Amino acid sequence: MFKKETYIARREQLRKDIGHGIIILPGNHEAPCNYPDNTYWFRQDSTFLYFFGLQREDLVGVLDCDTGRDYIFANDYDIDDVIWTGPLPSVADLAASVGVGHSGTLKELQDFCTKAIKEGRRVSYLPPYRADITQQLSTLLGIRYESIVPFASHQLVLACVKQRSIKSAEEIAEIEKAIATAYNMHTQAMKHAFPGRYEYELAAIMQGEAWRGNGPLSFPIIMTIHGETLHNHNHNNQLVEGRMVVMDAGCETPMNYCSDITRSVPVGGHFNDRQRDIYQIVLNANLEAIRVSRPGITYKEVHTAASRILAQGYMDLGILRGNLDDIVANGAHALLMPHGLGHMMGLDVHDMENYGQINVGYDDETRPSEQFGLGSLRCGRRLQPGFVITDEPGCYFIPALIDKWHAEGTCRDFINFDELEKWKDFGGIRIEDDILITDDGCRVLGKPIPKTIEEIEATMNS
Repeated sequence: MFKKETYIARREQLRKDIGHGIIILPGNHEAPCNYPDNTYWFRQDSTFLYFFGLQREDLVGVLDCDTGRDYIFANDYDIDDVIWTGPLPSVADLAASVGVGHSGTLKELQDFCTKAIKEGRRVSYLPPYRADITQQLSTLLGIRYESIVPFASHQLVLACVKQRSIKSAEEIAEIEKAIATAYNMHTQAMKHAFPGRYEYELAAIMQGEAWRGNGPLSFPIIMTIHGETLHNHNHNNQLVEGRMVVMDAGCETPMNYCSDITRSVPVGGHFNDRQRDIYQIVLNANLEAIRVSRPGITYKEVHTAASRILAQGYMDLGILRGNLDDIVANGAHALLMPHGLGHMMGLDVHDMENYGQINVGYDDETRPSEQFGLGSLRCGRRLQPGFVITDEPGCYFIPALIDKWHAEGTCRDFINFDELEKWKDFGGIRIEDDILITDDGCRVLGKPIPKTIEEIEATMNS
């Protein structure tokens, strides 16, 4: 945990932003895997972590905006629990460790909520993303299950987004710890990406390095020679010469701050001419996004700047044709990158996405596009110092999508489908870094992970 003053200050700001009434912030429960006593790895709710920092299951935090009091509600462990878990702190001790002076049982939480409702006090909560938390809030507040999400507080969502979007120095330090582990994950996997190995062997190396760094994965590993499938979690293919391996993986620190890094490497350790051409185009787009990212520019504009680099590269290869401005304006380049440039990152690998992406990545000034590709940009808003965001351009030759656009004549004035036919067996490439927006620009966080063609070949053959 951070020092308790950090959590006290965060809660005080949240109370100030909401103004009056009570705020309920449930932590997560254990989740059964295939029977009740065999549970998934426990992951605390990120909002609860941000404001309370406590890792125990079944906790509920309450902020009283009218009295200035904070509460932690949960039942203490009994002797049957202690037999299996060993001695654990009381709820009162946990609360005190993060500057909360009041605690109680879950029965007392129900009484607290019932009293607040009878007194006509406003109750604010975030839209839950788990059925068990939805049911808990339904019981606590006497609201029908299906009405819980619609009745969630939009004001509370925006107040949480405002705080969590700006990462403090201590948060940045945690993220860089996660990237330090990701460095080991990626470089070790690179060194084993040779013909005859299987994707699952490289995925296992990555997962082992994550645990060596004392944290779980931040999302399921994408490790594939079929990078044309953007989120390919199948790891059963054998590595063969001539394929690129897309490795998209990150980890969490013990405090649950995340990393999210992608590297794409040639099986066998040497780029052939085709791989070199496409890789350099994607790398140039990645570097352009770093060059232009700064406070005051929207990330939608950064996405467009990177898209121009991609489109120009495809024009140079004869895949696209026509005027560059027209190509980008019409989204022809998105045939080969049907996703956005990046997303916010922090306590969640897609930070705060449970609040609704429209509330995290956009605002009243910047709204999502309906254009193919650009419409999948998770964060388009104006950048501010303290934002941590991913920069992840890619190029994917997706046969089914190419055939669909060809058959429908989509962007046919800009796409040379005859030339594109030659690339349908290529696969895909993605390059991803985690960047911090600074006062006058941005910086790539963490120890540099091999990214240039020369660096990757040197690492793979070391």
